[in-house]
Amino acid sequence: MQIAMIGLGKMGMNMARRLLRGGHEVAVYDRGADKVAEIAKEGAIAASSLKDLADKLKGPRALWVMLPAGKPVEETISELSKLLSPGDLIIDGGNSFYKDDIRRAGELGALGISYMDAGVSGGVWGLQAGYCLMVGGPEAEFSRLEPVFKTLAPEEGYMYSGAHGAGHFVKMVHNGIEYGMMQAYAEGFEIIRASPYKQDLAKVSHLWNQGSVVRSWLLELTEAAFRESPDLEGISGYVEDSGEGRWTVQQAVESGVSAPVITLALYQRFLSRQKDAFGNKVLAALRKQFGGHAVFKAAGGKK
Repeated sequence: MQIAMIGLGKMGMNMARRLLRGGHEVAVYDRGADKVAEIAKEGAIAASSLKDLADKLKGPRALWVMLPAGKPVEETISELSKLLSPGDLIIDGGNSFYKDDIRRAGELGALGISYMDAGVSGGVWGLQAGYCLMVGGPEAEFSRLEPVFKTLAPEEGYMYSGAHGAGHFVKMVHNGIEYGMMQAYAEGFEIIRASPYKQDLAKVSHLWNQGSVVRSWLLELTEAAFRESPDLEGISGYVEDSGEGRWTVQQAVESGVSAPVITLALYQRFLSRQKDAFGNKVLAALRKQFGGHAVFKAAGGKK
């Protein structure tokens, strides 16, 4: 079937490629003309603007927005709402907050435009392995777009999650769990590295993926990272977060659900960005005050 892909970053570009290889007619737009030209050589229909993209699609039109959550998505959907007609469909495949989906669905619905939210997991490996899809919105639209979902996903790798916002809600919690899993792996390997037993961490990662209860794709990626650089030279300990972990913790508070592992994993990411956390200085100062314990100067060395 025909579908448009807006945003040709690491995810959007490969999703467009997978759809082309699956026999779909794919029209594309990105602010980077070089990216549009690149995928056009592989058979995509190139568009120079959102208006040009909309004009090149047959109704009812389906447009997949694959952009960073927040302002880029909001501005794109706002512009599309002026270009599309009743019966057309917008799918947000980024990591938007599920409550934004509910709001957008109402705004677009008033114009007769359908809206769906699709949580997408698979990263840079999705082109080969497929993308896990969690889709929210009208079930009739899900059925209409099912050939697209089936092409993008591996076998049994897509699901209708429910009403507007349900797809991004499930993906939000998925990413919160990911925070906790990554933190556990990170702490475990640091304990091994600090032990008196010298271990090849790549081999340990590989071993644990052979029938162990902690086997996972994340562990495969851990092995790959250690094979590239056993001591992870050149990699800073600064760890960013893209929002889903925060939203998962906020949802846990709203729902009255205890989620200490995900919450601590999020806080650890915050801490990773502080070169010399003020809270730690307070702790050191308190130990000096009540116990006379030595403190260290900021540049190193005892005071």
